[in-house]
Amino acid sequence: MFKTTVVACVLQMILAGVAHAAGPFGTIRVGNWNGGAYSNDSTGAFSHCAASTPYANGVTLLVGQDANSSWLLGFANPAFRFKKGENLTIDVTFDGQAEVRLFATAFSEVMVSAVLPKNVARALQKASLMVAVARGTPFQFSLTSTAPLVAAITNCVTRVKADGLDKAGDFTKIAAKPQTAPDKQASPATGGKSARTKSGTGFVVSANGHVVTNNHVIDGCVGDIKGNLTSEASMALRVVSSDANNDLALLQAPSTAAFKDFARIRDRSIRSGDSVIAIGFPYHGMLTSDFTVTTGIVSSLSGMRNDTRFLQISAPVQPGNSGGPLFDATGQIVGVVTGKVDALRIAVATGNIPENINFAIKTGVLRDFLDNSVVPYQTAEPKAELKTTDIAGNARPYTMLISCNATEQADAKR
Repeated sequence: MFKTTVVACVLQMILAGVAHAAGPFGTIRVGNWNGGAYSNDSTGAFSHCAASTPYANGVTLLVGQDANSSWLLGFANPAFRFKKGENLTIDVTFDGQAEVRLFATAFSEVMVSAVLPKNVARALQKASLMVAVARGTPFQFSLTSTAPLVAAITNCVTRVKADGLDKAGDFTKIAAKPQTAPDKQASPATGGKSARTKSGTGFVVSANGHVVTNNHVIDGCVGDIKGNLTSEASMALRVVSSDANNDLALLQAPSTAAFKDFARIRDRSIRSGDSVIAIGFPYHGMLTSDFTVTTGIVSSLSGMRNDTRFLQISAPVQPGNSGGPLFDATGQIVGVVTGKVDALRIAVATGNIPENINFAIKTGVLRDFLDNSVVPYQTAEPKAELKTTDIAGNARPYTMLISCNATEQADAKR
């Protein structure tokens, strides 16, 4: 394992582009991350701010920003054997979302680095898990404290450029922004648009408190996303990953939250005509505060225009059911409720009002999403059929009302 000073020197060589560099000036200490500001030794000019942390897999991860505000991600390991100047690709995935290819350069036998596009740097800041694959070998990194780390590094670059290296201090301490004067009205956080509460449904799929819902349920949320089990206090949920194309989102409850149970996903394909039960929180605030239960059958194994990602179901659903669990008659998850056909549009086109044409995302799509998000979910074979009342009772400990504040514009997208 590299010592912190060795790692810092390697990183400053990368960012400064010189054989020798000086530092750190000041300090960056966030969680297990340590670093500071560095200068070009040949000129004495400020070159970059950076911090590093070692991992149990033998790799030391390095994050930095240079004087031109370019971000860099580096990987160091004494077991690496690169040729200096060698170019290679590193495929990284944050929280199971789309894979990003980085183009890295080896600056020594044991160190490679890549410049991060701005969108990748933002993903690094928000993510809790990163998987990096180089030469076919995967490395997994738990990204704890990355949001305050990025803020501290940015603060370091800003302050050193303004005040110089001789005034370097604790860059982790970020000056608070001045508050709006009492006689001045601050602009709304929503950019002038009025905000309202939007809600949907979700369900817990792991003992670690991972919660599945629809992407459109959380899209446009402003501030905290909250989850409520029936008759229990709300908890703040963080977004782990999302897939707008398949309309899925993964949230996670705080580590202090305890769940008595979580949903199991059916391990066998469902058939047309099989019974299904939908549970959710439609029209929350207007109807009951408890969840509602509706029953029906699988009408078709495909959705609109033969989209095989979806099931068509006859179980009635309403706004607020989105993201809720769809069960088979044995109480196993067979889909994620996602919406209903636009009755008005169909009526205009055909002259007839459609009834009970609703849709759910299939478990194959859900399982791919959870696999990509590295979620330890469980599957189960269908067992003996249960009464609907028993299925609803079993679902109570893990079926959750999802709510947040959103702009009127975002809410209209539902």
